[in-house]
Amino acid sequence: MLGEHHYEIEVEWQGDRGTGTSGYRDYGRQHVVRATGKLHDIAGSSDRTFHGDRERWNPEELLLAALGECHMLSYLHVATNHGVVVRSYTDAPTGHMREDGTGGGAFVEVVLRPRIEVADASMLELAAELHAEASAKCFIAASVAFPVRHEPVVTVSGR
Repeated sequence: MLGEHHYEIEVEWQGDRGTGTSGYRDYGRQHVVRATGKLHDIAGSSDRTFHGDRERWNPEELLLAALGECHMLSYLHVATNHGVVVRSYTDAPTGHMREDGTGGGAFVEVVLRPRIEVADASMLELAAELHAEASAKCFIAASVAFPVRHEPVVTVSGR
């Protein structure tokens, strides 16, 4: 059964220093992202390069997180469907964004670097191949206009 899904969040700017946006350097980029029913809000800002607060999450980092999480969850799903027993999964995504000279820009590539441990050596080859299927099933990767590459390392769990 096919379905449609709707998501809602709230973004609240917290950077008014008393003069609003009277000048580019006169306001803070701090904001909070929240959603009904979530345990924690996300403290956000712009990247430090754009006068943001480096201690808060920026949208670019959140995009990498969304791609990494989506691929991981899709991968765990397809691994289960194919009988591959995953014992551990970590990732360290990186992204490359390029400014366009007009004040905007875009990501040109994201690389996911999943490190996966499987239960048995007989699962190694299939576990590595499943990244293509997981990528095809990832809603976030299917929604972006830049390549999302994968550089997985799959090993056998020592447990």
